[in-house]
Amino acid sequence: MEAAGVITPGLAGVSILPPAHPGYRCTVTHYVTLVVITGATRGIGRAAAIELAKRGAEVAVVGREPERVRSVAEEAQAAGDGAPVNQHVADLALMSSVRALADELQARYERIDVLANNAGALFASRKETSEGFEQTFALNHLAPFLLTNLLRDRLGGGRVVTTASDAHESGRLDLADLQSEKSYSAMRVYGTSKLCNILFTRELARRAPELRANCFHPGTVRTGFGKNDNGIWKVLTTLGGPFFRSPERGARSLMWLALSDDAASLTGQYIEDEKVAVPSAQAQDDELARGLWERSAELVGLPADAVVRRVSSSGSSRRMT
Repeated sequence: MEAAGVITPGLAGVSILPPAHPGYRCTVTHYVTLVVITGATRGIGRAAAIELAKRGAEVAVVGREPERVRSVAEEAQAAGDGAPVNQHVADLALMSSVRALADELQARYERIDVLANNAGALFASRKETSEGFEQTFALNHLAPFLLTNLLRDRLGGGRVVTTASDAHESGRLDLADLQSEKSYSAMRVYGTSKLCNILFTRELARRAPELRANCFHPGTVRTGFGKNDNGIWKVLTTLGGPFFRSPERGARSLMWLALSDDAASLTGQYIEDEKVAVPSAQAQDDELARGLWERSAELVGLPADAVVRRVSSSGSSRRMT
């Protein structure tokens, strides 16, 4: 059961105190000032943005389509308790747009308490972005990797929450073929991108121990997932929709990781239904996580040996296989 929460003013933001309920395992007493959510115009992201606003947090809604960003921001603002709901438009499949977003967020906010890397998609066919990256890998992995690094100096001791999936179990990460040039299967490539999310989280926790970096499986949720292309995936996700979880239920682990005191000590973990879960063997491979980090840094033009404090938006993105 969801808990609406009771909101009281705090010196650094708002104190969120959910009422006791036997079905709700979330105790929150810390202060939250700002939560940035990517992929916030549909599904889990939209549900989380609205719920965060209800609980009194300032929310930065990030999405690709200006009209949808505006609509969700207005909906969250109307549902909220008066804290600002801000709008940011970015196409996160393009690293140039990720850099522009990072600059915009850096200029606007002195501190980001929570970065929720939620944007992601499944594409039925292989396509490359105008920057030469395979689009699933670009949107689902490179974008959160780059954005998190670029916002490092605003995150301080904050939390990084990344939406992964149990689909990672079907993924097979080949560092010599990150662009899926040898072969392309939509579900396998999507699963590999979710495997990347878990490995990224694991390595981020190692490299930045002052952060609380975790990822989660939301369950199979009724969202726009799988509807980016026409074809069998659009048909299957449409037909299966009535049997999937609601976006609100899918967002529960995101909310728990972002706000709960129970999650405050966790880092580098994979979460299912607000509990620590064990991912696949490949997702626990520290050498693979390190290799992915170094290759990803090379691709987007970041130093491979550290979590960066700041990289100018003029930094280059290069395609390598």
